[in-house]
Amino acid sequence: MADQGQQVKDLTPEDVAKGMAEGRYLLVDVREPNEVAAEAYPGAVVVPLSSFDPRQIPDPRGKQVVFACRSGKRSVTASLAAQAAGLAYDRHLAGGILAWKAAGLPTRAGG
Repeated sequence: MADQGQQVKDLTPEDVAKGMAEGRYLLVDVREPNEVAAEAYPGAVVVPLSSFDPRQIPDPRGKQVVFACRSGKRSVTASLAAQAAGLAYDRHLAGGILAWKAAGLPTRAGG
């Protein structure tokens, strides 16, 4: 079956945390600096969606890039934008930081 266009795969907070701990995932937080300053994902790199340029994403060095935001909407937008730029970054954290915290996973203060 041919793939029609771009797709974004949902990952659970548990999937993402495990993948980061195992060195398989690079988490890219696309929230704005003021949001990240209030509460951040540990170990994520920040590339705000408001000025999103997929080329600003660091070389994942063999890791899979996973996008994250507050609730899971902007991360889909970022993934589609990266795919449109020719990057195979098709994963995001479903539910964003809200789901991350609901799963009992840690956040840290300050970006």
